[in-house]
This record gives sequence, structure tokens and C-alpha cells, in this order.
Amino acid sequence: MTVVEVSALRVEVAGQRADIVDDVAFSIDAGDVLGLVGESGSGKTTVGLAMLGHTRRGTKIAAGQVRFDGHDLLKMSPQQLRALRGKSVSYVPQDPSAALNPALRIGKQLQETLVAHGYGDSRREREARLGEMLEEVALTDDPSFLKRYPHQLSGGQQQRIALAMAFACRPRLIVLDEPTTGLDVTTQAHILETVRDLCATRRVAALYISHDLAVVANLANRVAVMYAGRIVELGPENALFNAPAHPYTRRLIEAIPDISGQHAVKGIAGSAPAPGHRPSGCFFAPRCSFAIDKCQLEFPSPANVSMGHAVRCHRHEDVRAATLLERSAATPWRAVDSKQALLEVHSVGAGYVNGPVVFDVNLSIQPQQCVALVGESGSGKTTLARCVAGIHRHATGQMALAGRPLPFDARRRDPDTRRRIQYVFQSPYTSLNPRKTVGRLVGQPLRLFFELTAREEYERVERALDRVALTSAVVDRYPHELSGGERQRVAIARALVADPALLICDEITSALDVSVQAAIVDLIGELQREMELGLLFVTHNLALIRTIAETVAVMSKGRIVEYGTVEEVFSSPQAPYTQSLLADTPSLGRTLAATDDLSEHT
Repeated sequence: MTVVEVSALRVEVAGQRADIVDDVAFSIDAGDVLGLVGESGSGKTTVGLAMLGHTRRGTKIAAGQVRFDGHDLLKMSPQQLRALRGKSVSYVPQDPSAALNPALRIGKQLQETLVAHGYGDSRREREARLGEMLEEVALTDDPSFLKRYPHQLSGGQQQRIALAMAFACRPRLIVLDEPTTGLDVTTQAHILETVRDLCATRRVAALYISHDLAVVANLANRVAVMYAGRIVELGPENALFNAPAHPYTRRLIEAIPDISGQHAVKGIAGSAPAPGHRPSGCFFAPRCSFAIDKCQLEFPSPANVSMGHAVRCHRHEDVRAATLLERSAATPWRAVDSKQALLEVHSVGAGYVNGPVVFDVNLSIQPQQCVALVGESGSGKTTLARCVAGIHRHATGQMALAGRPLPFDARRRDPDTRRRIQYVFQSPYTSLNPRKTVGRLVGQPLRLFFELTAREEYERVERALDRVALTSAVVDRYPHELSGGERQRVAIARALVADPALLICDEITSALDVSVQAAIVDLIGELQREMELGLLFVTHNLALIRTIAETVAVMSKGRIVEYGTVEEVFSSPQAPYTQSLLADTPSLGRTLAATDDLSEHT
């Protein structure tokens, strides 16, 4: 039974004719999950909010219908929508820490949801439902837990609370907007399992918005691919991922790092056109290797590929035929041969005021070698990385850089040592000063470590930006004028301009689209070879490690529980924790293989 049907949806910039999304159409049945994927800015969240009859400030719904149980949400009054939202139609945001009230205890917020929508006839019924809600998302209803504030919960627990609130009144439709972005694989796996079970058992129709195709393949029944405000391909997940008919879908799949390590990861050059700047023909044509003259002139109409599988592409048959060929093989890693380690860490322990978090860690990094440091949130990865960078002073043990003792406090290191170790932080939104131009940001290390004329500084900044595939045109821009991927490239350029020997990358791709992630990882690998860098690559994405690292150190509860080459650890993990991490990591190839096996036996 169809729960929601979206047809001819168009959302525009208020006061302008420029569309953000247009001609969007799909339906979702009870118990089904529709995955909505695409790059940042493609219109995914705009569509998700429209399904609640809502738009962001500065936008308006210009046309279309969102029919829920036979009623058009877009024609309802504000009072009708308020009664519907949270009760029959729910929303799970990307960042639960921003969605939860920091001043209210968890128990109070969960109860408010039930009271606001008149769930149950008595306080006892609501308390019973509260216990069920927490059980459904695998959390305890212990009074001490309910008295906690949001900041006292982990990211995974906060997301589970957001899910509990969304499912509180047993809605018919739920919109999930990137609910696992930034979570470690173990927490992500639990959240996805919770969503899958709740949708199946409660017969809830779900729209799952994500830029992670491996996650969507693991969860969704059908997938819609968005590009520049249009759905360019829609079909069953198995058919769409095994034989995509649109070049954009094909390139997205090629950008996914696979845990098998067999395939090369390729980014997508260029960027999607913004509202008001979209060409007259196919919007993907400027980035497409299949484009012909017709693509530049005429926007393609929907074409049926197979039952339930539609695409907007003039050359979809050629694209599908090319997709059925094998993906490019990954480049084999070269052997690292060095008599002296670039970085040595011996028996390092570290902690905070409330206690130790890193215990007796040993590892080494050779020149030109990449060591990946992996583990779930709270395992101590970032604390160890900060010790190496000299920005976490409460530590014990010994460290050495190229055989010379390395103090834990960066202020006790000489300028040349500080220059040789550079750090790229997880979020370029917070690590780049919004009041400084790109030129000033990238040039800052030069002013710290070198004595250069203004002209020499500018030339080095230009070279650093060119290295990360940015032009001198961005020199006078501010961070807010750049995309997320461009900001991260600026952060990398700022680190590289100091000519370091060791680069620490701390979750630098965790919030990026797969296409941008692939481009950044490819860039890091290329720069490592070109500049002979040692890399400490901190991540919770095990599939990504196959692409960039030769050696992996697995951390759990502050200790390294497994250490070795990526091939050895991934093919034959010895520690139960490593085995669990690998099992929890979403894999597009593994999911499709399992689906094929199931089809053969049914």
C-alpha cells in the first residue's frame, strides 16, 4: 500500500525563478525504504523537508503535490501540519546534538513528544510507551539514564534518542536526513539495524537521505539518484547498483571505496551547477564522458530501462553497457624501505582530567609510508594524533622524529620540528578562520617558519593551491564562499605549504560526499608520493583505508589491539574487535553479492 506519493515537486529560491529542485516524483509503500542519494547541494534535504510540508528560509514550494494517505500536505494549513508532524510524519536530523534541547533532560524530551501529540490516555500509558521507545532503539529506561542531558550522551546515543522521538507516536512516514554521517562503523551499523527493524515491524514508509551509497545499498529497497535538483535515476537498489544507466550514478559507484581493495577509487572532476546557473541541456553534460551534442541542447526525458527502473539520459543504453564491464583495478602499493623510522612512538599513554584514555601505545611510521589509525568513537585515535602533533601535553612515554626526541608540548619543540609535523583537522568549517582570506590562511605557516618577501610568499601560496587542484582565483575568497571539499583542500594546502615530513589527517573525509572524498584521498596519495610524506591517517572508515594506507593500527578503549599490513589485517583479522569492525563496515560489493545469492535461491 502506497503511503506517500510525490509528483511534479518544484521548490524555488524565494523572489526568483531559479529552481532548487524541479519535476521530482516518486512514491513509497508501507514498510519500504527509499534511498535518496547525491552530492551536497543536489536538493536531497529540500525534498525531505518538502515531504513534511516545510521549506527552509528563503525558499518556497512553487508546484507539485505530496500526497500522504490521500491528502496533499502542501495544501494543509499550518495548524494541520503541526498536528501531523511528529505524530504521523516524522523527521530525523543529521545532527542530533543540534536537534535535542541541551537544557532538558532526555526523559523530559521524550515525554514531551508523547504529551504534545496526545499519545495515550494517562501518564501510566505514556511511561509504558517511553520504556518501549527506548527498548526499540536498544537503550535503557533506567532512571539515571533518563536524567542525563544530551551532552552526557555519545553521538550514537544521541542519534538513538532522536530515532526514539521520531518513532514515538508510531508514524506512518519518516524522513531520515543523513542520520549516520560522522558516526563510527559500529554505531552506524546499530543505527541502521534499528531503522531497518522499526520500518519493517511497524510498516513505516521511510525516505533515507544519504551521500553514502554503501549505506543506502545496505538499507534501501529502492534508490533515487539526484543531481542538480533533478532525479536522474530511480530503480530497485540491486538493479541500479549492478547496472546503473546514468553516467552520474556510474561515477558515484566508482567513487565508493570498497573494503575488498580490488577497485580503484575515482573522484568526479568539476562541480554541479547551482540554482540559476544550470545549462539548457543535461546538467551533468559538462562533467560527463558520454556527452554528445544533443546532451548540450536538450534535457533528457525519463526513459524506462526495465520494470521499475527509469533514467534521464540520452545515451543510457551505452552507459549501461559500459557499466557492466569491470571497474579499474586498484594500484598496488610499493614497498617502503628505510633504515630509520620517521616517527617512533613508544609506550605512550595520555589522558584528561577525568582519567586516562590512551594506554601503552607503540607504533612507527617510515618515510613515504601511510599508517591508518582506526577504531570507533572514543577509542583514543584523536588523542594519540594530538600527542604526536604536540597539542595534547598530558601524556607519558617517548616519541622521536627521525631519531630525535620529540617533546609532547609543541612549545618545547624547535621551529623546524614544528614545521615538519603538520595537522589537517576533521572540520574545515571550524579549523579555518572565517575572517581571513584563503591567501592569508595558506600563507600563515610561511610567516611562522620562513623569512620571505611578499612576492615569494604569494608564489608559494599559489603553488600550494595548485598542488591541491585549486586556482589562484580563490586567494581572495573567504571560507564561507567555498564548498566543503574546497575548504578541505585549503586546509591541506595550508599544511603542505610548510613542506612537512609528517602529515596527520584526522577524519578529514568523514562529512564529505563520496565523489569529493575520492578526490581528496586521491590527492593525498598523489601528494604523499610527490613530496615523500609520512602519513598518520585517522579514520573510522575501514573501506577508505584500502585506498590510501599500507599499514593499519586498530585501537579499542585506548589500546592498539591489532597492528600490521592492511592486507594481513583485513584478510585475516585476529582480534575480535577488528573482526567486529570489518563485519559492521557497509560494503556495496558485499551487499550486492548477498542480494544476488538470495535471488538465485528464491
